[in-house]
Order: sequence, then structure tokens, then C-alpha cells
Amino acid sequence: MKNNNLTTNHKLLGWFAFIWLSFFSSYSIANEQVSIDANKTLTTIINERWDYNLKENPLSATRSGVNDYNHLLKRVSKKDNDKRLEAEKEFLSRLEKINLEHLTDDNRINHQLLKWVIEGSISRYQLNLSRIPLNTFSSFFLSVLNMGNGLVMNSAKDYQDYIARLNEIPRYFNENIENMRTGIETQFTLPKIVIEGILPTVKAQIYQDPTQSSLYKPFLKMNKSLSAESKAQLRASAKAAIAQSAIPAFQTFADFFGGDYLNAASEALGAEQMNNGKAYYAHQIKTYTTLSDITAQEIHQIGLNEVKRIREEMDKIIKELKFEGSFEEFTQFLRTDPQFYAKSAKGLLKEAAYVAKRIDYVMPEFFGKLPRMPYGVVPVPKEIAPNYTTASYNGAVVGGTRGGAYWLNTYQLDQRPLYELTALTLHEAVPGHHHQSAISRELQNVPKFRLGLYFSAYGEGWGLYSEKLGIEMGVYDTPYDHFGRLSYEMWRACRLVIDTGIHSQGWSRQQGIDFLANNTSLSEANVRAEVDRYISWPGQALSYKLGEIAIWKYRNKAEKALGTKFSLPDFHDALLGNGALPLTMVEAEIDRYIEANK
Repeated sequence: MKNNNLTTNHKLLGWFAFIWLSFFSSYSIANEQVSIDANKTLTTIINERWDYNLKENPLSATRSGVNDYNHLLKRVSKKDNDKRLEAEKEFLSRLEKINLEHLTDDNRINHQLLKWVIEGSISRYQLNLSRIPLNTFSSFFLSVLNMGNGLVMNSAKDYQDYIARLNEIPRYFNENIENMRTGIETQFTLPKIVIEGILPTVKAQIYQDPTQSSLYKPFLKMNKSLSAESKAQLRASAKAAIAQSAIPAFQTFADFFGGDYLNAASEALGAEQMNNGKAYYAHQIKTYTTLSDITAQEIHQIGLNEVKRIREEMDKIIKELKFEGSFEEFTQFLRTDPQFYAKSAKGLLKEAAYVAKRIDYVMPEFFGKLPRMPYGVVPVPKEIAPNYTTASYNGAVVGGTRGGAYWLNTYQLDQRPLYELTALTLHEAVPGHHHQSAISRELQNVPKFRLGLYFSAYGEGWGLYSEKLGIEMGVYDTPYDHFGRLSYEMWRACRLVIDTGIHSQGWSRQQGIDFLANNTSLSEANVRAEVDRYISWPGQALSYKLGEIAIWKYRNKAEKALGTKFSLPDFHDALLGNGALPLTMVEAEIDRYIEANK
């Protein structure tokens, strides 16, 4: 009887085990299906939003290697922008319904990134930032002037599409003008001082001869496969489009910009002094720092602390050089002594190219992964140089005929000191923007929207980090070069003080100029151009120093956690390996890198 009971109990246990295994197996299968569905849904949203974004932004589509919209320019009327706002809200709603726990690790990053991008887009449309579609650094008309750079044109249709895009310029300019008129009505305009600085650049695009316009460049050297007759016809059409569409559009905009807009603009400089200005500046701070819990006052104080620290380092170099005189006298010496300046534009470009190749030579010691895309040292176009910044980086068009471009301003050579050139090249070329941008463009197995993604705190923070990394790379030769680097670091620290000072504390333009001039060795022209840039582009200047501080924090954290296992090339590859991320996501990725390497 006892044995029978044991047999019965064993059978019952077997049945219970079978039932439980069946239940958990079914649960596992169901859970796996939920995960598959969640990841599939996210992929669908990502693809749909990418296709939508290309359609809505034809110039971005072209630069991404998509040619379907090469004949168009963006539509920016209120009606179009309102439609985009609703579309972005719908994408966000669908995105928020996805449970992050069911996503793969890679898709969690994709989800977080797309959510950040869409929320930023919604905020811009809700604040109606299209009312100010330009600043001293970028604008709707500069994007038009650059639309032929590096563009591949193999067939007659490629040139015809470009000509059709030229004929879109009047409509595109008029829609921007209407948005700016709304800015006048709602007291949301650029300050007068900024308008006066940009206006000469606009007027400079009004040519009697259309072939003198930079818009005609693609027709100077046309594809060899085209017949002479076809080339002649296309050139005639391009001249007509520039003469009858593009140049009159610039004339119309110049008349409005220097007339009604300038007359209605405010003398006030600060973002917070504008209509709904506090919300606007808070948006700008979050957009450019990717930090949501930092205030303008906190940033101002960080800037003052950094200025004090860097000034002490600058004073040490002056003492090492045995210079007899004050800090102001030393900076005046740097600004005026001919030994520190190139004698020709070509000479400046050659110096920059030499510095760039010296850095290229030591890159493998500091990075495990190097990009395939090359870069060149290119002068800033003459028509925009007078009101343009010292330098910038312009990434390559996908599938284009040019590499990345380290733009160097050769206007007013007596304002382009050579002792700053090493820091500048480290920032704009390698290991700064070109290296970072090219690595991002060459990411494998990620959604297309991530390949050209850019967050200013990440990008500009990396650029400033790269300047200091140059010390370890051994590319600063003289104390003057080191002073130039410190001057550049001081420049970015001053930005924290000046940007917040102007936009939240009522600083004047002259206060900003004096603060920058008194704390750096930047030339007078650079100082004025920089302060006007901060006035015209609230918040962007904050991204450099705050981003750099964050990156050094992550590096110090990794070095401390890993000790002898820490590898600088591996750290750099981990930092750059996911492309552009908000700073909070960068820190999370470095934490994962630390855990994986302990």
C-alpha cells in the first residue's frame, strides 16, 4: 500500500511538473513574441519617421545621399510647420506606447535617441522658432548658397534638378520672410546689432553677372559624359535661374532685412527679454547642453570658476616666458607682433595643413578605430568670410565627390594668429569634429537617422576635449602654442559667462566684448564676431565647456574604476562608438564600458 502511494505521488508530481513546464514554456514563447513585436514596432516608427524627415527636408535628403527630392527646397510656411508639429506629436505618441523592457539593448538606445530628437522638434515648433531662421553662423540663405558643395552630378537630370531647386529659391525666401514678419508682430526678432552685421553678407550675393554667384559653381566644371550641346543648354538654364530667381530673391530679402525688419528690431540683446523669452532661453539651454536640470545662474558661476582657474595657468606661462609686463600687455604683444601671423592666405592654409598632418601621424596611438573618410583644409568662402567665425567643420555629402572640410577663415590675416592654430586644428579636424563626425557616419547596423545626428554638447565638448588631448599627443611645440590653447579654453569658459550674462542678466554687448578681450588673446575682430554670435544664437555657446567638463568627468571615472586595465584608445572608441548622444546617455554608455572591462 505504501509503495502504491509513492507511485501515485510520483505520478502526481510528474503531472504538476509537466503543467508548470508547459505554463512557463507558453509564457516564455508569449513573452518572446511581445519582445519581437515591440522591436518590430520601433523599427517601423524609425523607418517611417526617417522617410518623412527626408521628404520634409530636401537639402538634408540630398546630403544623406537620397536624390528623390533634389529639385526641391523645404516648405516653411505656417501651414507646413503646423502639419509637421502634428506629425511629430503622432510619432511621439506611438513611440511612448512601446515598453522599453521588451527592447534589445541597441533598440533602447535607438528609442531614447529618437524620443529626444522628436521632443526637441516639437518644442521648436511650439515656440515657433522659424520666426528667427538665421544667426551670424548659419541661416536659411547660407544653406542655399552651400547646396552645390560636393554634390555629385553625373547626368543631365542631376543638373536639371539643381536648376529646378534654384527656381525654388524665391518661394523659399518669401516663406522665411513671412515667418520673420510674424516675428515682428510678436516681438521675436534678432537684435539690431546682429542684423547690421549680417546684412552685408546678404547684399554681397546680389550680382550683375550670375556666373559670379557661388550657386553657379557646379556649372564651371561639368561632367565629361555630357555633350557640348547639353552643357551649353544647361549652363544657359542655370544662368537664367540664378539671374531671374536666385539673385532677385536675395534682393527682396536684403530690402526686407535692411528695411522693415531692421526698423522693427529691438535694441535689447537678451533672449529672456523677448516675448516668452524665459521659456525660449530654457529651451536653448536644454537643446545645446542636453542637460535639463541646470540653470542659467549655475552655468554663469561654473564659467566664472573656470575663468579663474585658467587665468592662473595663463599667468604661469607668461612668467615662464619672462615677459616683463601685465597680462593685458602680453596679449597686446600677441595680437600685434608680426611673427605670429601668416603673410598670405595660402601661407595660413599651409600652416594649418602642416599641423593637421602632424596630428594625423600620432592618431593611431590614441584611437583604436580610425575613419575611412579623409578631410581637407579649405578656405571659408569669400562671400561669407567677413562676418564668419574663425573656422568650422563641414562634413562630407554621402556619396559626394569631396571629403570633410576644415574651413579656415583667411579674411583679415592680421586677426588669425598662428599660436592658436594647433588648438583650432585639433578641434575642427582631428581628433575633433572630422574624426568624430566621420566615425558617426560610418557606424554599422544602426538606423539611418543616427548617422548624421548631432548634439552640440557632445560634439563641441569633444572638440574642446580634443584641444587639451593635444598635450598628451605632443603637438604643442612652444609656450605660445600652449598659451593659445589656454586662450581657446578660456574663450569657451568666457562663453558660459557671456551667454548667460547677455541672455539672462542684462549684459550689454560691450560688457561681453570687454570680458572676452580682457581674458583671452583673441584678436579684436574675433572678439566682436564671437560676441555677436552669442547674441544671435542663445545657448549654443554653452555646449563647449559644459560638454568638455562632462567628458573629462567620464574619463576620470573610467581611469579610477579600471586602474591598470584602463586603455585610452578603448575609452575613446567607447565614447565615440555610438555616434552622437545626449550627455546623460554618454555617461550610461561609459558605465557599461567600465562594467565590461572590470
